[in-house]
Amino acid sequence: QVQLAESGGGLVQPGGSLRLSCAASGSFFSINTMGWYRQAPENQRELVATITSGGSTNYVDSVKGRFTISRDNAKNTVYLQMNSLKPEDTAVYYCNADIRRSRTYLRTIPYWGQGTQVTVSS
Repeated sequence: QVQLAESGGGLVQPGGSLRLSCAASGSFFSINTMGWYRQAPENQRELVATITSGGSTNYVDSVKGRFTISRDNAKNTVYLQMNSLKPEDTAVYYCNADIRRSRTYLRTIPYWGQGTQVTVSS
């Protein structure tokens, strides 16, 4: 059983900062790409940022220069540092990880966290 546990959401004023964390636990061989997605009310879930096991990153244009994704492979954890937050960043943020379950099974399986609410409001 693999689980992703997110933490760090909350209420923050515009211009403020939050740091999200997501730790993977359970039985698996390795983790490939990890990422953060978000879903605002009445919107589709959208990609925010991803990071490969080698550290290559990708961001949606709306967060470039404000958000930073990073990971600690030894802790199986991915982070999202969010600065200069705007009201339009308000959403439920979901962690995603492509996980290889065993040494002999080469395909990866996507896992999702339960989501953490981020609200940017004065």
